[in-house]
Amino acid sequence: MSLGYAEKLSYIEDVGKVGMKEHFDPPVALHQKIERLAVMIRKSKHLVAFTGAGISTSCGIPDFRGPEGIWTLQRDGKALPQASLPFHRAMPGLTHMALVELEKANILKFVISQNVDGLHLRSGIPREKLSELHGNSFMETCPSCGTEYLRDFEVETIGLKETSRNCSAEKCSAKLQDTVLDWEDALPPREMTLAEDHCSKADLVLCLGTSLQITPACNLPLKSLRGGGKIVIVNLQKTPKDKKASLVIHGFVDKVISGVMNLLNLQIPPFVRIDYLHIIIAKALSTDERYINWTLRVTSSHGQKAPLPFIKSVEISFPDDEKYKAAILEEAPFQLKRRTERTRAFKIGVLINFMEGCGCASTEIGIPFEAKDSTDSDYNQDFILQRLKEKAIADSCCGQNAVIGRNDLSVTKSEVTVYAIVTNIINYASVSKELKIEPFLNGTVKKRKRSSNFTRPSRKSTQVSS
Repeated sequence: MSLGYAEKLSYIEDVGKVGMKEHFDPPVALHQKIERLAVMIRKSKHLVAFTGAGISTSCGIPDFRGPEGIWTLQRDGKALPQASLPFHRAMPGLTHMALVELEKANILKFVISQNVDGLHLRSGIPREKLSELHGNSFMETCPSCGTEYLRDFEVETIGLKETSRNCSAEKCSAKLQDTVLDWEDALPPREMTLAEDHCSKADLVLCLGTSLQITPACNLPLKSLRGGGKIVIVNLQKTPKDKKASLVIHGFVDKVISGVMNLLNLQIPPFVRIDYLHIIIAKALSTDERYINWTLRVTSSHGQKAPLPFIKSVEISFPDDEKYKAAILEEAPFQLKRRTERTRAFKIGVLINFMEGCGCASTEIGIPFEAKDSTDSDYNQDFILQRLKEKAIADSCCGQNAVIGRNDLSVTKSEVTVYAIVTNIINYASVSKELKIEPFLNGTVKKRKRSSNFTRPSRKSTQVSS
């Protein structure tokens, strides 16, 4: 979880048991348990995943209760761990993406998470199939109309407080709130109701990387037992619910899940992160009508005053005309003012230099500049984004960009162009290969081609407001 999140929490003397010893099943026993889990998942009709901080440690996010957890170190008076990258650049891990594939294969029906890192939603788990019991550090919500806003920056408050932004939904301008709970805050009714409903229906609840200590969330998996369901716990530490589980696996979550996916003959999809920005060009004729006075601004897709945490600097150049002076914009707001001849058409080069945590150094955008504004255009955003992801995967690199929207604001005489940029790509095939669990001699689980049990249902894409 975020170190910032831990620092924002109200002080509480008793945070539960910390510094718990890690346990590792012997290799043979681990392999046998992974095989057994694969069989249980293959036979399940309503699989629910219940996740904790342990699935995000491989993403560079420290946990709380482990030997090097935040609260463990605080108790011992030691320095807190240093995050390996900015919190807002953390990427979904192998387990996150495996759950995405299981959901697409219609095996996983629902995900319940105690994490506030937002990685499940970023990975591609549909919002309607996810309960984030303790909130999301990157989510704001409108208490008036219920609209949710998934941000590319960490929301500045916790405890369901008002933020500095307003709802942009039609006929609503209420102040937004953060969604992350403080210690004394009650679990959100919607998230809790959905979680209880799916746990009650579940024939298998898979608990991944959680110590199962925080109430009332930790009791949710037990609801499956009333209907004859089973619980499987994958965690490095022992938990208070181990005696209730049909199977307890002490091993790294990524290794266990990688083995399960291999035995089920399911591939873990790559993760492609796409960030968004607006380039706004405002134009006005000079008094003598010989020149165009124009301003170029690079802004967040979440509002012109919102931060752009993935941009380090912006370099502006004029490759077709050396008479116009280039510029380097090193801090927000990224804004450039120029005067150019009215009769000249030229190209503006915009080099976006990325911050630490992005998978490449920069991306370059070419903007044709003409005296007349372009007209509004319709863009098939889903199609463009899919092609962008496919190209990034094929190239095995990031930096690709595409226009996904453009419109003219007649009131301010501005043209707004929306760009989607691939800023990270992670292919888990090599990671999965390193963690590969070979099929066992008894052949309980056999690799097979995807059959009707593994069909991908057609589904319209869902989108969280941004």
